[in-house]
Amino acid sequence: MLRRFMFATGIENSAPLINNGRRRIDELEKCGHYTWWQKDIDLVKEMDIQVLRYGPPLHTTFCGAGKFDWEFADTVLRYIRQQQIIPIIDLCHFGVPDFIGDFQNPDFPMLFAQYATAFAKRYPWVQLYTPVNEMYICALFSAYYGWWNEQLTTDKSFVTALKHIVKANVLAMEAILAIRPDAIFIQSESSEYFHAENPRAIKPAELMNARRFLSLDLNYGKRLESEMYEYLMDNGMTKEEYHFFLDNQLKRHCIMGNDYYVTNEHRVSEDGATRASGEIFGYHVITSQYYERYKLPVMHTETNLREGPCGDEAVKWLWKEWANVMRVRNDGLPILGFTWYSLTDQVDWDTALREENNRVNPLGLYDLNRNIRAVGTAYKELIKEWTEVLPTQSVCLNVPVVSPGNNRITCESNKRARKDEDNQQDTKTLLQAGKKDI
Repeated sequence: MLRRFMFATGIENSAPLINNGRRRIDELEKCGHYTWWQKDIDLVKEMDIQVLRYGPPLHTTFCGAGKFDWEFADTVLRYIRQQQIIPIIDLCHFGVPDFIGDFQNPDFPMLFAQYATAFAKRYPWVQLYTPVNEMYICALFSAYYGWWNEQLTTDKSFVTALKHIVKANVLAMEAILAIRPDAIFIQSESSEYFHAENPRAIKPAELMNARRFLSLDLNYGKRLESEMYEYLMDNGMTKEEYHFFLDNQLKRHCIMGNDYYVTNEHRVSEDGATRASGEIFGYHVITSQYYERYKLPVMHTETNLREGPCGDEAVKWLWKEWANVMRVRNDGLPILGFTWYSLTDQVDWDTALREENNRVNPLGLYDLNRNIRAVGTAYKELIKEWTEVLPTQSVCLNVPVVSPGNNRITCESNKRARKDEDNQQDTKTLLQAGKKDI
């Protein structure tokens, strides 16, 4: 039976470039998924998890303008569909193909939309998407911290990356909707907060707390406050680019995905330097801030914690995050799902992938030998215990998610897509009219 509340996990598919573009950190490779892909999908099924955040490797699938290699994606997605697992397709996760270069490339948005179109046509049964994962973090780490891809460190390079990334996300949503009009987009985005450590740090902390919203503000077509508008204009965004985001609102097709880790809160000093503060507000408080800003249904799309020396650290964090999700739900916010990310342990995330040490990080439901961890057992029990409770008592929205094996739905989607292609102008007119309701 298809659950209304989406218990999920994900298969880590980050693929940024480091060392000035000389080395790609491909987490699918480092975590053994290319070898163990069938076992990984079987483990998702074994956990009784119905929803999987999954993305084929963009850097090897998208080979050039109009050129694609679908062999690996075909194989794995066919099996995912056979197992009746609902994928949330992650099209871009921190890296782009070599022929694109990096996020400073102004051609990236249009090329990415081309990829999204090709993907949606090839897999019309896919309904849920995260076109670009963690847009804010992707721009921050690539073009402000200087860790990945272009490895730049200025406000201008950050704004350039951000506007290209969010435009790519918007164009991809438009492209997918032209093929699958009932597509739903789950923006997996890092939910951040910056704490001032003294009165003199209030101003830089306020700026950072405004900047954390930029990716979703642009994506959802929200008019910016004057300070962030000036910040974007001062660092290379044009009025025409800004109005692109105001004029292409697809908010009504979206679920706001909030990622939360113990590293998501920061302590800010008066000179603007930041360091980790650890959990202070927590998921409930910060997600409530994001909800108040966007008024969208919510999904908890990522969390994890390292299994430490006691062996129960990750289990305690799982239950703590779940308690936060229940608090969000009981406060009346429409929260639709929860995700432990990822299925297996990861590699080198202890240095945010900016160093290649090949160090295994014990963050998964399973280790890299595909043996279940304590948190995997606990998550399986959590799903079992709460599955029957949430549908009858939840205030969550009933998201119109259909089974990936529903051939009738797929056929109807294909018919709608063909009809949509014949009525593009009418569709645009309706979309413009619909903006009045947002």
